[in-house]
Amino acid sequence: MSIMSELANRDQVFSFLTPTDSPVDVRHGPILYMEDVNVSFDGFKAINNLNLTIDDGELRCIIGPNGAGKTTMMDIITGKTRPDTGSVWFGSRHNLLQMNEPDIASLGIGRKFQKPTVFEALSVFENLELAMAADKRVFPTLTATLKPEHRERIDAVLETIHLKDLRDHPAGILSHGQKQWLEIGMLLMQRPRLLLVDEPVAGMTEQEMERTADLLTSLAGKQSVVVVEHDMGFVRSIARKVTVLHQGSVLAEGTMDQVSNDPEVIKVYLGEDA
Repeated sequence: MSIMSELANRDQVFSFLTPTDSPVDVRHGPILYMEDVNVSFDGFKAINNLNLTIDDGELRCIIGPNGAGKTTMMDIITGKTRPDTGSVWFGSRHNLLQMNEPDIASLGIGRKFQKPTVFEALSVFENLELAMAADKRVFPTLTATLKPEHRERIDAVLETIHLKDLRDHPAGILSHGQKQWLEIGMLLMQRPRLLLVDEPVAGMTEQEMERTADLLTSLAGKQSVVVVEHDMGFVRSIARKVTVLHQGSVLAEGTMDQVSNDPEVIKVYLGEDA
């Protein structure tokens, strides 16, 4: 069948709408492993001998003062920044330092930036539908037919992100918090194994923060979730394990109570807020 004939068949279900499972292998260790990672920018050491492991299905909170290296750490994981030295592995098979950004994303690592980016003229449902497609070329996306299981997948994500009642509304009318949830949902449509979330509650109302906490904790176990956040009250509400970064390396790690009572953490981070 020719390409044009295939596109003319409105009942054709394209392969790019069939989700594939991430091939990451976690049978022999964590899902993310960073060892002795160093990055310098014009003489400034943004990452200094960073060692970090994230287990499969874990919810981890990363905190630290401005300039601690949190954003650079995520840039390294997603392939945006190459470290000077060190190793970064996704499961036991995939060396992330030998992969580019699109390949890393396809492997199952999704990143949510602080400012939400959604298609405001499209409905909430359509945003999730587009996010499901691995092939972003507009024409085949618009001519593909969704299978019932794909619609069920979208419905399940709508329920997870608290937007089921707004499925047919344009994304442009959503509140700031709802747009954050929609973008998280768009990442979930791609079935990530590791989700990196940058300051998800910045600018949210108290009610939105509570629902965001419910959303992120509900994802743990299904995906590994790494949350970078400055709001200590929010971190306490979701944290199971907290890593404190300072000057590009791990200063402390443990439960929220453990790190919040650490004298060095109080000095360089919590005390700064106080």
